[in-house]
Amino acid sequence: MRRFGSVVSVALLTGLLFAGAASAHHSVQSQFDIHKTVTVSGTVAKIEWINPHSYLTLNVKDAGGNVQKWAFELGGAGALRRAGMSRADRGGLKPGDEVTATALAARDGSNSGFLQELKMPDGRTFKFTTDPNGN
Repeated sequence: MRRFGSVVSVALLTGLLFAGAASAHHSVQSQFDIHKTVTVSGTVAKIEWINPHSYLTLNVKDAGGNVQKWAFELGGAGALRRAGMSRADRGGLKPGDEVTATALAARDGSNSGFLQELKMPDGRTFKFTTDPNGN
């Protein structure tokens, strides 16, 4: 009986460890409106290639000429590779590049979105898509 208690204890501890990682992941639909897109043009401020999602920050001038920060979440590494980007070359994307980003709009109305398409200064377009459920 003592061995059974040890096995149960190990199983419970393992479950608790993995529960934190599983709850940290979110669906696209929970943060972004899959029926509403936003398109902005600006200068790349920062690109972060991290797991499970990468991030792109743009400096975008508003109608008054004031710079606003826009943050875009990108898909995972597989989605980036399918679009033609790799961690090694980042598709040639670098700070200072003038780009146009089209994204699913944030549900909270903030200057953020889930990147769907990125038009580069040399005319290339990277397309990142989601299925109808936003995954």
